[in-house]
Amino acid sequence: MDTAEPHTLTFTEDPVSFLEQTAALLAAEPVLTTVLSSWTRRAAAGEVAPPSPGVPRWWLAVRGPDGEPVSAAMRTMPHPPYAPWVLAMPDEAAVSLARALHDRGEELAAVNGALPTARVVAEETARLTGRTARVAEHQRLHVLGEPRAPRPTTGALRPVREDELDELARWWSSFGLEVDLAAGRAPDAGHPADLDDLRARVRAGTQWWWEDEGRPVCLVGANPPADGVARIGPVLTPTVLRGRGYAGNAVHQVAAALRAGGSQVCLFTDQANPVSNRLYAGLGFESYADTAALRVE
Repeated sequence: MDTAEPHTLTFTEDPVSFLEQTAALLAAEPVLTTVLSSWTRRAAAGEVAPPSPGVPRWWLAVRGPDGEPVSAAMRTMPHPPYAPWVLAMPDEAAVSLARALHDRGEELAAVNGALPTARVVAEETARLTGRTARVAEHQRLHVLGEPRAPRPTTGALRPVREDELDELARWWSSFGLEVDLAAGRAPDAGHPADLDDLRARVRAGTQWWWEDEGRPVCLVGANPPADGVARIGPVLTPTVLRGRGYAGNAVHQVAAALRAGGSQVCLFTDQANPVSNRLYAGLGFESYADTAALRVE
């Protein structure tokens, strides 16, 4: 679908085609494009399940007057609210995106991604539908600078095994709840983890436990590198086990392994959680960009 100049919007449901069209754009700012790049590459490799009937899934290239991609977005979230992820783009392109989705009949209850673009899309959607846009979560993207080791703790890091998928799924399913509670927000209802997705992640070697006295006490995940950048997440220590240094040691060791493999390392934090922000700053992570999750309700 196209809009009038100076920007045109081109939608596709084919991740391979999208990557071919936007390879140079994604590689130019690999930290800022980490979410879009890593997820799309997994989709192109067949590592994520197709969407359920009626659930939108698309990728978008925003082209400038010369026809070259200048920004991008995707709508691939497999569960409600099916929020698109948007890269930074000119305001007029963000407004055009909101109008295009409205014209397509797509319900848009949430938008995630770069600021101010995510806010512009949400506010234009709210205007078109007579609703209100609000920020549900302020997030911050960090990049690892000079690593700093945390204070030692008991236990050790090990990869998650495939026979532990059910336990891994329980941890993944509780992640959103734990994040909301730690930030002082009303908890989201949460969504069940996809076992096939987790199986692919375990087979790729991107899920680790910090284990102490024979039991997992912290989970650290990562996304495979895209354009030389690997993103850590989720990181979860149950509330009753926090304050013992498990997460700091686990993230430090996972980040070291990713760096040893030649990747730059990044992660997101919730700006409303001062504990996690202090933790990662202490490990050497530096602020890089702000993003947000907005709701239209």
